[in-house]
Amino acid sequence: MTVRFVGAGPGAADLLTLRAAAALREADVCLYAGTYLDDGVLEHCRPDARLVDTQHLDLEGIIAEIVAAHGAGLEVVRLCSGDPSLYSALAEQTRRLDAVGVPWEVVPGVPAYAAAAAELGVELTVPEVVQSVVLTRVQARSTEMPSPEALENFAATGATLVLHLAITRIRALAERLVPTHGADCPVAVVANASRPHRVELRGTLADIADSVEVAGLRQAAVILVGRALVRPGGGVVAVRVEPGAGGEEAGLIGSSGSTKLARPTG
Repeated sequence: MTVRFVGAGPGAADLLTLRAAAALREADVCLYAGTYLDDGVLEHCRPDARLVDTQHLDLEGIIAEIVAAHGAGLEVVRLCSGDPSLYSALAEQTRRLDAVGVPWEVVPGVPAYAAAAAELGVELTVPEVVQSVVLTRVQARSTEMPSPEALENFAATGATLVLHLAITRIRALAERLVPTHGADCPVAVVANASRPHRVELRGTLADIADSVEVAGLRQAAVILVGRALVRPGGGVVAVRVEPGAGGEEAGLIGSSGSTKLARPTG
């Protein structure tokens, strides 16, 4: 038996890969983080499969569940949000499995930043504007960032920035990016990309923090920064806040980036 680390994609059941869906159908035990998945994802599991929500388990608890199930001769799937290659704790988990001789493999998934770009309808590498994308995070309660990977160093390249695990620090981040990008630099925030209760906000480094705070976003959000986010011709861009997502307000952002708030109808 081989433990499979399966990319669950951004959370929508119809964005699972065919290989991921097949792995779920074969699983006797499936470990998942309930916060980041639609219920439809787990419907790919058999009715007799054991489902373990890991959002309240620490790393050692997760490994204990995997090792015990593998030792019992069961097929195990560890669902990872997005793609396992990004911020999934894959390295920590597989290192522990290697230490106890448990074989494993990885099934890739649609990464959250790709789903966010799709929701926004933008290309992150626009010819003659920007040809590089930096995927990074910031220092918070998680492990320390290597010193050469300071946000200002990446910002100096002019690449499109995709910030994970950073939504609660967006005001400080915007202030740090103004010197290199300018206060008018476009910013987009997408929370729960691809899911029914998704939130999409557009603005600039000068005002995006206000919009995020009004929407009440605290997790499962990706921040995108850069000139590639500018749509030809400008115009008015809707800020979509689906029912039950973030806060109770929705609005429109004009081409200037200013936010007009209004309660959603229906």
